[in-house]
Amino acid sequence: MITRDEAVALLTAPGAPLEIRTEDVLGEPMDVYVNRPRSLRELLESSRTHGDRDYLVTSGRRIGFAEHHDQVAALARVLREDYGVGRGDRVGLCAANCPEWIVGFWAAVSLGAVAVGMNSMWARPELAHGVELTEPKVMIVDEPRARLAEGLDVPLLRVESDLPRIASEHPGTPLPELDEEIAEDDPAVILFTSGTTGRAKGATHTHRNVIAAVWFHLLNDAVAAEMGLPQADRRFLLVSPLFHIASLHNLAVVRLVVGDVAVLYQGKFDIEQVLRLIEQERITNWGAMPTMLTRIIELGDRLQEFDLSTLRSLSVSSAPSSPGLKEALRTALPQAGRSLGTTYGLTESCTAATLASAAELAADPSTVGRPVPTVEVEIRDTEGRPVPEGIEGEIHLRGAQMMLGYWNNAKATAASTAPHRWFRTGDLGHLADGQLHIASRRSDLILRGGENIYPAEVEDRIVAHPAVRECIVMGVPDPDYGQAVAAVVVLHPGENVSPEDLCAHTAAGIARYKVPTRWQITLDELPRNATGKVNRRDVRLT
Repeated sequence: MITRDEAVALLTAPGAPLEIRTEDVLGEPMDVYVNRPRSLRELLESSRTHGDRDYLVTSGRRIGFAEHHDQVAALARVLREDYGVGRGDRVGLCAANCPEWIVGFWAAVSLGAVAVGMNSMWARPELAHGVELTEPKVMIVDEPRARLAEGLDVPLLRVESDLPRIASEHPGTPLPELDEEIAEDDPAVILFTSGTTGRAKGATHTHRNVIAAVWFHLLNDAVAAEMGLPQADRRFLLVSPLFHIASLHNLAVVRLVVGDVAVLYQGKFDIEQVLRLIEQERITNWGAMPTMLTRIIELGDRLQEFDLSTLRSLSVSSAPSSPGLKEALRTALPQAGRSLGTTYGLTESCTAATLASAAELAADPSTVGRPVPTVEVEIRDTEGRPVPEGIEGEIHLRGAQMMLGYWNNAKATAASTAPHRWFRTGDLGHLADGQLHIASRRSDLILRGGENIYPAEVEDRIVAHPAVRECIVMGVPDPDYGQAVAAVVVLHPGENVSPEDLCAHTAAGIARYKVPTRWQITLDELPRNATGKVNRRDVRLT
């Protein structure tokens, strides 16, 4: 049987459908897919060939590719004619997962505008920052987010009422013609990632970036087909938020191109409801966070109550996962577990930068795999010099899928960029036999159930409480979420405050998932080094 490496070489060779060659990308030579489209609008227009087949499915709705295209065209016309949206303008998206979120995304990018995926779990101050930073001409929101956005001086289109009305008022309308051609390196998407300065940064992805992410998945599909693995009649489960690359770039966008079904789970995560949806919709593929998959193991013998016989592909991503969890999944779901692989990537990389196949992960549970075909990976020392295999250093990435930069934040962009368009991840790791191993992610970063939390952002909110003198926020091991948020809080002399008070104060300014669940309140000063800086590693929870 052909190996994965042999299949990749065959499929990306000169003249092959997925040929890869070196071209100039923003002034630097990089590997690219030759036969790629140059804009996301081209992907949307091609999707009409899938006809009435299901594209988006929820528990109560089924939207085919042709109907989806009609809804996108109707919304795009209103965005252009009523709100003046054109090339380079921003369109905000802030709602719980729903088909309208995806329709809004495609409508924005089809006009050459920039779709801004805002975190639907944000508190009002965070939403206000996102609006101030990106200045959208209009926002597409659901009712809970509409109430949150009141007074932010941006027009709102509501998912529940406005989008259905627009679709009914403009049946069969074509996509608006463009006054300016979309350029491959035009911004297309802004997705937010937490920042060490305490405010979210907008990772800006171009049409080139997102299409490179899609073609990574097309190559994986082609490799699997070459190796005799079934690729027909796939139905993908979409559970993670659409403002994540896991659900947007790696699922919703790819499924439109391939013609597969995306089944959206809606509402608060409940493993039994998820498994019922897998059963009812005959789901074949699911990429999930470790927290979600842990729920499967916790069901124990009750897992037998669900018919999961159609689930044939499972991947774990978005957060570190233990070897024990992976082995337990292979036992609990033997058919899907045989396909269990993993990846390493970031919001800034649009999709996976490395990929570990099921065989590689089974042989070495600590690996996150090899660089994907169009991505370069280097490990560098503190002076920016590449180090040999086996030596730990900072992970650097380069490739056509890497973000353009952080929106309206030249300082953060410069800090994350090395010469020749290398991206400094801030993560530590090493290479061994060409495979990447992660030592720690972004220094003080807390990774809670797939959500990135930077302590500085939480600390800034906590110290705004008048009783608080200073604090340190850190991640602590959690069997459910991988990490939980903990805080050591030093009060001003004579002050007294409860954990409940601090929780309420913190939650008023940042998303609930960032609020510490473990508090240590003290009058003792935090440990410091000779320069007066707090030594985080010396802080101990008691």
